[in-house]
Amino acid sequence: MTCSACPFIVKKSLLKAEGVTEASVDFGQKSANVTFDDEQSSIAQLTTATANAGYPSALQE
Repeated sequence: MTCSACPFIVKKSLLKAEGVTEASVDFGQKSANVTFDDEQSSIAQLTTATANAGYPSALQE
């Protein structure tokens, strides 16, 4: 994420993913926290959603 619009775009892409009920994006940490139903979605689907919006991502442990 490089500009102030980036978190908005990432959050919007995550919220459009099936099963996502909540998403928050931290520009400073370049991270997102997502609450989702794992019977409706998966980490792979969420990372695909952000990648399709132009923001490749990966799970942080």
